[in-house]
Amino acid sequence: MKDKLISLLNQLLMVDVFLVLFSFVWLALALLGKSIGIPLGFDLWYSLWEPVFTPAIGLLMAGAIAIGIINKLRQKFTSPNK
Repeated sequence: MKDKLISLLNQLLMVDVFLVLFSFVWLALALLGKSIGIPLGFDLWYSLWEPVFTPAIGLLMAGAIAIGIINKLRQKFTSPNK
């Protein structure tokens, strides 16, 4: 059960990484388009920043920290004491 939960958390974080990368590429393209006068969705991206992208980045950071702590604890409790 514990391994299944960790696997699920890893899959969630993998999807979240791709969402964050997608949002970064979208931002870069939208800013480039805005600078040359082509509308590529910067206003839409900006409206989604607070409700979508900010929590996605926070979830990614929290998940990375949680996975790191879980792996350290697992390593500490499963390895033989020296």
